[in-house]
Amino acid sequence: MSNVEEKILHGTTTVGIKAKGGIVLCADMRASAGYFIANNNTMKIQKIDAHAGMTMAGGVADAQNITDALRYHSRLYRVRKQGPIPIRSITRLASLMFHQNRGYPFIADILVGGYDADGPALYNIDMFGSVEDKTYVTTGSGSPVAYGHLEEEYRDGISMEDATRVAYNAVAAAIARNIGTGDGINVATISADGFHLLTDAEKAPLKNI
Repeated sequence: MSNVEEKILHGTTTVGIKAKGGIVLCADMRASAGYFIANNNTMKIQKIDAHAGMTMAGGVADAQNITDALRYHSRLYRVRKQGPIPIRSITRLASLMFHQNRGYPFIADILVGGYDADGPALYNIDMFGSVEDKTYVTTGSGSPVAYGHLEEEYRDGISMEDATRVAYNAVAAAIARNIGTGDGINVATISADGFHLLTDAEKAPLKNI
């Protein structure tokens, strides 16, 4: 594993699931540098537009630059076209940004998810700009643990309610077993009703680990 890859993988766990009625994005809240916990209240789920969101793993500054650019172009599209930008177009833009900077790469790995005219969509974009269409995916240092939980619990046609519970507990499992993951869990759902970040009260019933 290269030094760059190690920087991306270290210190986070994010999860995305495509469900029957939308997308669930989930992430822990710890930002670490080596074995030092730099921040224990980091928001790794970001709203791009009313119908789209993303998760971030890796360098916070790089991921924030990408987030800001995607928000800008999504809002510009909405003004010009009088409607929401397709999720696939957001993904292509993110991929292009990564690809154009491959000489001095963004140290980040992102998930883009949302709900548009074609229904729910979920993509993983790595630091080289490679795009993968996913039904479920996890990134970060806790991803091996989270994948184990996802592969056991995910079912075709999973409901939003079940997907929310599975995503939450996949990250919870990573927190229990990975030193770089911790300090709480954030969950967002994106459906025909839009982007919604769950409150503490809404997250409370989800935990079963």
